[in-house]
Amino acid sequence: MAGGHWGPLLTALLAARVATATEGGPEQAALPEERSRVRPMTASNWTLVMEGEWMLKFYAPWCPSCQQTDSEWETFAKNGEILQISVGKVDVIQEPGLSGRFFVTTLPAFFHAKDGIFRRYRGPGVYEDLQNYILEKKWQSVEPLTGWKSPASLTMSGMAGLFSISGKIWHLHNYFTVTLGIPAWCSYVFFVMATLIFGLFMGLVLVVISECFYIPLPRHLSERTEQTRRSEEAHKAEQPQDAEEEKDDSNEEENKDSLVDEEEEKEDLGDEDEAEEDEEEDSPAARVDEERNDAQDQGPLGEVQEGGEAEPGEDVPEQASPAHTEVAEDTLRQRRSQHADKGPQV
Repeated sequence: MAGGHWGPLLTALLAARVATATEGGPEQAALPEERSRVRPMTASNWTLVMEGEWMLKFYAPWCPSCQQTDSEWETFAKNGEILQISVGKVDVIQEPGLSGRFFVTTLPAFFHAKDGIFRRYRGPGVYEDLQNYILEKKWQSVEPLTGWKSPASLTMSGMAGLFSISGKIWHLHNYFTVTLGIPAWCSYVFFVMATLIFGLFMGLVLVVISECFYIPLPRHLSERTEQTRRSEEAHKAEQPQDAEEEKDDSNEEENKDSLVDEEEEKEDLGDEDEAEEDEEEDSPAARVDEERNDAQDQGPLGEVQEGGEAEPGEDVPEQASPAHTEVAEDTLRQRRSQHADKGPQV
């Protein structure tokens, strides 16, 4: 009886459960069909951002800050049609080349692109701020990435290649250590040896290329260049010697000139001294001669005076005193002795 009493009730509950599941099935099936408006960007399609207006987000799956902005970024992408902007995202783990091209150093990183001109957005990843950034055109006040900093430049293309190689090496290292279970130090030794071998191989390739394109000079030209080089070296070695010889010659000439000047000055001084001495000799002798002449002239007059008085009207000159004549002769002798003493010194 109990089983018959609960049987219809259980049947009704199961029917209601099935009906509820049937009604909710289409809604639950519609959720996975809702596609994300955020477009994943890769190394093959990133050139799409060179046309139109774009907003890009660089993220990593393990980044907590990136995960916090996922919902805001999805909302911003849903309103992209209204804002007339395309929204994309770049996984730096899967696309290390793009992270190197945009030189991403922090996560999350946001970039605005308008007709191939890129700018870095440094605001919060909130929908309202992103919307105002586009509507109010705040990006016009931000300095664009131009020159070698532009993601489309040749420099950033090389940077993208380096980041791509580093990403492949990292994936290979994880394959060795995680998948194959090889110790990490063995992986490091492998990469060191591979680097050395690759470097040696590239060096060999460069040597072969240089040998293929190098054209040796003829023998006579090579000998001529060798002679020219030797002559240049000899000339360079002779230049310091010539400079020293010129300095010595100039010093000798200066010394000779100074000696000649000194000799001329001495000769001039000697001539002046001789002229002065001659003048001194001539002046006492002339004086003595004059005095003697006066004395001789006065001699007869003295005799006349001794004999008698002079006739009236005749001029009688004064008789020179003998003492005055002796003083003049003594002066003359002293002058001559001084001149004789000075003669050997000169």
